[in-house]
Amino acid sequence: MATITPQKKSTAARHGFKTGEYIVYPAHGVGQIVSIDEQEVAGHKLELFVIDFQKDKMRLKVPVAKATSIGMRKLSEEDYVERALKVVQGRARVKRTMWSRRAQE
Repeated sequence: MATITPQKKSTAARHGFKTGEYIVYPAHGVGQIVSIDEQEVAGHKLELFVIDFQKDKMRLKVPVAKATSIGMRKLSEEDYVERALKVVQGRARVKRTMWSRRAQE
């Protein structure tokens, strides 16, 4: 049985993530790290990110040790997004080779 200890780490940073920071979780989208809690599961103490998703009105707890391996990441910087949008909005390159040659590339 899981035992929850109400110890909250305020403004702590774990694996590059801080409380109050917005992150992207692959299955649920953008959420905010509310706190970092400790919870005991099967005799092991785990540190968990508590992530709040406003869109779905959902709260998720993710183990700190597995955050990066499951694909949790920070939001992209604004200049990075602008460069990506320029690439997508640009003209498509048309190759005039046969389909069999393109498939080999």
